[in-house]
Amino acid sequence: MKRHLTILSAAAAVVIALTVSGCGGPSVAGTGAPGATEVKELRYQGWANTVTLPELAEDLGYLGDVKLNWVGNTISGPQDIQSAATGQTDFGGAFAGAVVKLIEAGAPVKAVINYYGEDSKTFNGYYVKEDSPIRTARDFIGKKIAVNTLGAHSEAVINTYLRKNGLSADEIKQVQLVVVPPNDTEEAIRRGQVDAGSLGSILQDKAIANGGLRSVFSDFDLFGGFAGGPYVLREDFIAQNPNTTRTFTTGVAKAIEWERTTPRQEVIARFTKILKERGRNENPAALQYWKSVGVPSKGEIKDEDFTRWNDYLKSVGIIKSDLDPKKLYTNEFNGLVSK
Repeated sequence: MKRHLTILSAAAAVVIALTVSGCGGPSVAGTGAPGATEVKELRYQGWANTVTLPELAEDLGYLGDVKLNWVGNTISGPQDIQSAATGQTDFGGAFAGAVVKLIEAGAPVKAVINYYGEDSKTFNGYYVKEDSPIRTARDFIGKKIAVNTLGAHSEAVINTYLRKNGLSADEIKQVQLVVVPPNDTEEAIRRGQVDAGSLGSILQDKAIANGGLRSVFSDFDLFGGFAGGPYVLREDFIAQNPNTTRTFTTGVAKAIEWERTTPRQEVIARFTKILKERGRNENPAALQYWKSVGVPSKGEIKDEDFTRWNDYLKSVGIIKSDLDPKKLYTNEFNGLVSK
């Protein structure tokens, strides 16, 4: 779910919010003077029925004296990073392309660690009916593909897949992306309402188990293992709270490695315990479908996490020239990387 992150609308809202008011202001120590007391409570938004990496890090004791303050659940990545940019929360995460859009629009945020990605176990596939004539990129011309939102991870992947397989810009425009709620995508494919659809996680497992569908390609097929998106913090928060920023970022990195090295059933058991103990009236059933952390080693951010989307971002008008990725992120506060 976290990978379906709309780019275009949220950035405009952030610019308006930053221009009109401070929207309550970020939770910062205040002066930033040497020795000033740093913030030790981080406001954030969660995801229903899901344990995020910061939540896991706190439960494992990796955040030390830094505490998390859940203020509600987010509905999308752009909404999450918009809240961080305008000071409603202290960190948020989104698809890398959404982060680029936000920063290009003038939002003073910086990526500090990757939090989601794709690998051989955890990925998005693009499925058709078993008897569909669609087998190559060119077969998608004139067809409809279901995605859960436009301007998101799936659109960027589809655009890149079509372009890498020789389709022109005009031909790509003939491939219609249709917004379909993820829970309805499988049936929309089976009923012929769309010709193909993006499926991942539990919905992918369910569709495969039901039979009759096949994958034409996946984002893992296209890129191999890769990072999909980072957590961002406001630059003023980072400047005034460097130790808290390091504790948070390094704690998330440790949680990533804990998920990578811990037996799957033990990870699921820990998630289930956290979900039940926090008392948000959630259903832990989907946790049983967890397969892997997905995030590349230690959450380290690399230039290619952003430049991978260069051509896509140009094609939709988000950037006009090649990205300067160094202005988008820092690994300085990730203690597993910066040592």
